[in-house]
Amino acid sequence: MSTLADPFQSNNPIYRRRLLSHRVGITMSVFAMAFGIGFLLWILSVLLINGLGAINLDLFTKITPAPGSEGGGLLNPIVGSLLMVGTAALVSTPIGIFAGIYLAEYGQESRFAQVTRFVTDIMLSAPSIVIGLFVYAVVVANVKHFSGWAGSIAIALIAIPVVVRTTDNMLQLVPTSLREAAFALGAPRWKVATMIRLRAVKAGVVTGVLLAVARISGETAPLLFTALSNQFYSTDMSRPMSNLPVVIFQFAMSPYENWKSLAWGGALLITVSVLGLNILSRSLIRQNKTN
Repeated sequence: MSTLADPFQSNNPIYRRRLLSHRVGITMSVFAMAFGIGFLLWILSVLLINGLGAINLDLFTKITPAPGSEGGGLLNPIVGSLLMVGTAALVSTPIGIFAGIYLAEYGQESRFAQVTRFVTDIMLSAPSIVIGLFVYAVVVANVKHFSGWAGSIAIALIAIPVVVRTTDNMLQLVPTSLREAAFALGAPRWKVATMIRLRAVKAGVVTGVLLAVARISGETAPLLFTALSNQFYSTDMSRPMSNLPVVIFQFAMSPYENWKSLAWGGALLITVSVLGLNILSRSLIRQNKTN
């Protein structure tokens, strides 16, 4: 009486073929992961080696130096970046959250909501230089000069779709039973949306805002067409304003070693800031899952 071959026997050709495919797949995955992590560590190590030497008190207390001069710092671009990113966050956060609430609570699967989600997805993947050119044509060309306000508008347009999609996706995760229970108790729809659903996923929404801020913190192309730059310390956002991404670009392309050193220091500052925001957002997500 014949018996069926055990599929897990080592001499089974089907088992050996599948085991070989499994091992090849695992090996390729490990090599791909090591390749990506290796490049990342390489970039970070070069950034640390060149950037740490420029980190000192002068970097935060002195303005950018004149061409060919020694010393100086990045006070004016740091202040300019904080002002523009902060303004963009103040503009994009309420717009993005309210738009996400509308899509999740009121629009749902309506035609207008579908079009809005489609446009938001397009803006998420749109090159930032296109948004910079748009703001240049609409704002800068009409007022006849670059300004910090124009730069804030440009990076706010980049941040808004991130906040919209994050808020929409987070609100979709709230159980329907929680929403129905609030309606059964007589709560109006706006209270259900803002005080029940939004409160339940506030950590996720805050995470979306932090990721949006991290995204716009290092944007260079939109600011080249809108805020440009400024060699002097200024908090007047109606005039051209210095900012870290553009200053890093300009200094890195210069022939002056002092400027190149400051560019490395500025790049390290942005990297550490973005890394800190990402760590904070992940800790909020982890805390939300624990709760």
